[in-house]
Amino acid sequence: MTPAPSIVVIGGGPRGTGVIERVAANAGELYGDRPLDLHVVDPHPAGGGRIWRPDQSPLLWMNSMAEDVTMFTDETVGLAGPVVAGPALDAWAEDVRAGRITPDADPAVLAEIHGLAGADFPTRRLQSAYLRWTYERALAALPPGITVHEHRTTALAVTGARGGRQRVRLQGSPEPLLADLVVLTVGHLDAEQDPEQRGLADFARRHALVHLPPDFTADSDLDALRPGEAVIVRGLGLAFVDLMVLLTEGRGGRYEAGEYLPSGREPVLYVGSRRGVPYHAKIGYPWTGDHPPLPQHLGPGWAEELLSRTGPLDFRRDIWPAVAKELGHAHYHRLFTAHPDRTALAHEVFAEKYAAADPGSPELAGLIAEAVPDPADRLDLDALDRPLDGVRHDSPEDLQEALRAYITADLARRHDPEHSEDLAVFLGLLSAYAQLIRLGDIGSWWHGFFSYLASGPPGPRLQQLLALSRAGVVRFLGAGLTVETDEEQGLFRARSATVPGAYTEARALVEARLPDPSLRHTASPLLRGLRDGGAAVTDDGLLAVDPADSRVLDDEGRPHPRRFALGPFTTARSSGAFTRPRTGGPAFRQNDAAARAALTFLRDLSCRGRLAS
Repeated sequence: MTPAPSIVVIGGGPRGTGVIERVAANAGELYGDRPLDLHVVDPHPAGGGRIWRPDQSPLLWMNSMAEDVTMFTDETVGLAGPVVAGPALDAWAEDVRAGRITPDADPAVLAEIHGLAGADFPTRRLQSAYLRWTYERALAALPPGITVHEHRTTALAVTGARGGRQRVRLQGSPEPLLADLVVLTVGHLDAEQDPEQRGLADFARRHALVHLPPDFTADSDLDALRPGEAVIVRGLGLAFVDLMVLLTEGRGGRYEAGEYLPSGREPVLYVGSRRGVPYHAKIGYPWTGDHPPLPQHLGPGWAEELLSRTGPLDFRRDIWPAVAKELGHAHYHRLFTAHPDRTALAHEVFAEKYAAADPGSPELAGLIAEAVPDPADRLDLDALDRPLDGVRHDSPEDLQEALRAYITADLARRHDPEHSEDLAVFLGLLSAYAQLIRLGDIGSWWHGFFSYLASGPPGPRLQQLLALSRAGVVRFLGAGLTVETDEEQGLFRARSATVPGAYTEARALVEARLPDPSLRHTASPLLRGLRDGGAAVTDDGLLAVDPADSRVLDDEGRPHPRRFALGPFTTARSSGAFTRPRTGGPAFRQNDAAARAALTFLRDLSCRGRLAS
């Protein structure tokens, strides 16, 4: 008997779940009732995967409100396949409370669900329950001819000729899975240490110090950080926020009336970064009124023109000017329509002149100065990106006061609808991200800038950071942070450009960030095998994929007919596997295109007879 065609999805987290949801949505049209074996490979429970697994601290939150999280498509997503509506996280919680949905969750998580409001920031373990339910719903929607097989293990390698079945080697299994098609949705993976990190680790071993390299914070060995000791922390993004929480509340500290009461088990965190400031807080008010028309300057025609050019694109020269003008369009459209008392020119006049002016030109700057009298109402992306550039303080204590004032002002502004032009810029960032994905690998700066402005922590986390600073548990180091090693004293030493001449010494160093999603330093034997087996890898170490359907490209630019890849390790990386409702969902669009291409391939394979192994 001829075996059924088979597809192996490697990675059962939200991205893999999204692909399976799109397989279910498109199977009726493209595959019919034909038999198909669908294998899901992940050492962690499918749905949440590693990052969103259920067994993590209830102190760890999402950085999105419940009403801003969905795993389901809507009419704003540019799909070839059908839209299949489903509840956002807050609506799902309401369905659970009403008894319409019964999730597989322990009593503590069920209690969280029953108390969840749309503007709350859920715990990650609550999100895990939503993702697991989404996964199970996707399986239930598959046609009866599709049989699902789960493998709670790690995929070690994918081999096989382009024209034949692929072999997926699994940890702990003597025989490989045979696959007609493989989809890699492995998400964030561990990395081998780069030369700098190896040097720091070797130094720490020689002197019996603590060095925690880039990692998912929930998996780091935080027990190695002793109470009361100084710890240099490099990074002020979301990984730092997790670190801060686990080393304070996670060690028995608590907040009362806006102040932090230490348990005595906390280390002292000396923290800095390239920018020297935390990510901007999530905006804490809803949108009202009309949205700015987006995209305005980054439409499909703009992207097509860039893609038609010969030679590599330079982000700063070829892309950033148009992005900056797009974000300015969103900002000023909102300012003129929602806060006209702060403008000095008719909106129609300004909009016409703004559209005609070249990005970054003196004419554009002059128009903005004329139309927006208060410089505080003008969009200054350079100042937003590097607020401490050129700022110097005479002492570390001066810096503490200045950073607390900066964070306090940022919190106030991000929760004040009188500055709703900030929310318009956020929408502009989402729109721009969706367009820039089409351009492939454009370097890492844009992704960091997007996260810094659009994907920061909940406001309450920055309130906690202020309290920790006042309590002396967190000490700010400033911008341009560098870390040196002192062989004679056996210590790490941190310096910052913000306080010239000052330095901090410690016996512990933590790199508060995820590893770079680079195949050049990946610890995954699966991705190393693809890299060494002829798959194309960019200068930044990303796996090159076809932007049309996410097929893996080889060194000659040819799409592999049987291998697909989606996620942060690819040139088509997007801002997340789930998204805010009604914002276009670029990851959903990619999932749909890959699923349709996969189903079409498997259907044609089934119809014309199986190819030889």
